Amino acid sequence: DIVKILKQHNIMVNPFLINPTNENYDKTKYQIQKYKTSKVMDALNFAEEFHGEQKRKYTYEKYIFHPIEVMRIVSITKHDENMLMAALLHDTVEDTDATLLDIQKYFGDDVRNLVSDLTDISKPSDGNRLIRKTLDRDHSANSSSRAKTIKYADLISNTKSIVSHDKNFAKMYLKEKAALLNVMNNGDILLKNIATDI
Repeated sequence: DIVKILKQHNIMVNPFLINPTNENYDKTKYQIQKYKTSKVMDALNFAEEFHGEQKRKYTYEKYIFHPIEVMRIVSITKHDENMLMAALLHDTVEDTDATLLDIQKYFGDDVRNLVSDLTDISKPSDGNRLIRKTLDRDHSANSSSRAKTIKYADLISNTKSIVSHDKNFAKMYLKEKAALLNVMNNGDILLKNIATDI
């Protein structure tokens, strides 16, 4: 599982990632506030507000747990402040009422561009799942190396959840993610290797 693989890579795992309870969320939010910049905290608050009462599929935990997990995974490798912010914000445009203009207004051009790279471009009207995933895969392949690093972290987090809770869907999902990893080069090699391992 993800924890075992991360430990194999000598990566410390925060208890929150193992057991994302409200209590551990409060502790993790305190840690972010204590050890990260105010801009990162602003991004967390923005993401928390827009994701609101959304729940994670399968576990029904607060959705905000996922962006935090992605940020924590990004933070184990070479990163900058804007990458941490984009990790927290990576699903806001795709899954909430937030827009890229909102991201640009509050967090600047660079974070906006990272979030844009991390946001699927396909729409239901584009065709079946194969067509849509091909469009999104091409978009990810052409994203910046920093965005790819965040995407690897996103894949690590999502794969852990899907494989644990929906083995039937996981068969198709893993094929799609393998195809994505094949075209998504130039991000952090450690995270790519972990994403490939799982």
